[in-house]
Amino acid sequence: MFPLRDDIPTESVPIVNYAIIIACALVFFAGTAAPDGGERMVFEYGMTPARVTGLPPTALPAPPPGHPEAGFPPFDELPPPAVSPWLTLFTCMFLHGGLMHIVGNMWFLYIFGDNVEDRYGHLGYALMYLGSGLAAGVLHILSSPASPIPTVGASGAIAGVMGAYLVMFRHARVMTLIPLGIFTQLIAVPAPFFLGLWFVFQLLSAAGSDGVGGGVAWWAHVGGFLAGVLVTWLLGLAGRVPVGYAREHSPAAWQRRKMPW
Repeated sequence: MFPLRDDIPTESVPIVNYAIIIACALVFFAGTAAPDGGERMVFEYGMTPARVTGLPPTALPAPPPGHPEAGFPPFDELPPPAVSPWLTLFTCMFLHGGLMHIVGNMWFLYIFGDNVEDRYGHLGYALMYLGSGLAAGVLHILSSPASPIPTVGASGAIAGVMGAYLVMFRHARVMTLIPLGIFTQLIAVPAPFFLGLWFVFQLLSAAGSDGVGGGVAWWAHVGGFLAGVLVTWLLGLAGRVPVGYAREHSPAAWQRRKMPW
């Protein structure tokens, strides 16, 4: 399922959300413009669990050609980190491994982040985003403390945004594109169903992997999502229906389940 938009109107300009998207895009294009395509940037600013924990790196079998980890140099030949290994828990959030990686991440952030920023406020949203990304990185380290593979991406932080959205906007619906073979179907899906199904998939994938399955840090997604849910619930930010939503969704319209596209 791929989300196209939700039905919650924004009440303020999500300047922090836009700033994160722009920052990630600038870093990505800076990497692609480098002679090595950004590979050195990944090793210098990506989060490598073995560097953070100081444990002897796990010896990994040679991945097959085309695998996301294929072509990585041996751990002792990696470029040294440009910042403290602990700081890479934050710098890795602004790096992405490819065009589809960043486009997918930024689209999910665009869909769900604006409403979460509405409720948190600009500063609170920035802190929640970074905190969720930190929790995601920590759980990934706990799942693979001696991994020599650099981890990059904003997925863990964005998972936190999605978890916060689930707590705050349980009444929302998401217009979703569902591929059915050669056909596609647009369906208005309740946000709890969409986000809950996404989380279950991440959890099952994490449980069936060794920490990084197919190049994806599944436990980071789980950690970020749970952090977003927990922090938002503890702060008591659930329950208020946005004014614009209440105005545009009369009881009759709600019963008809129409979406304001």
